[in-house]
Amino acid sequence: MSLFSSMRVSASGLTAERARLDVIAGNLANANTTRTPDGGPFVRQLAVLASREASAGPTLRSEDVLAGAGVRVLRTVDDTVNEMRRVYEPGHPDADAKGYVTYPNVNVVTEMVDMISATRAYEANIAAVNAAKTMAMKSLEIGK
Repeated sequence: MSLFSSMRVSASGLTAERARLDVIAGNLANANTTRTPDGGPFVRQLAVLASREASAGPTLRSEDVLAGAGVRVLRTVDDTVNEMRRVYEPGHPDADAKGYVTYPNVNVVTEMVDMISATRAYEANIAAVNAAKTMAMKSLEIGK
């Protein structure tokens, strides 16, 4: 793997983790949204990450294919595993006939854990970029 391809892989990780953080921030912002334009409560979103395939080109080497080409955000999907919360609040404008309000399936604790995970992964990618940059600078100093 070349020095610059390792920087590209880390840069793709930075982009993916930033997108993950954006999705998490949106979930936290809508944790109590009971009415959306589509009707009904907000549904928790998840970022789906996928391996980025190495593009075939004149500079593609076998070690680049083996090492991978990074990561990308494939799409965001609705969380259909976790159920919506139902709370008895008969005075709420979005309460049903029995007085229950359906709240989003966003768990603030889970979102905070995901946010810490994404932040740590972002920091790890920054460290990898800085290490590659330092190696590039040291290799330039060899010729002096």
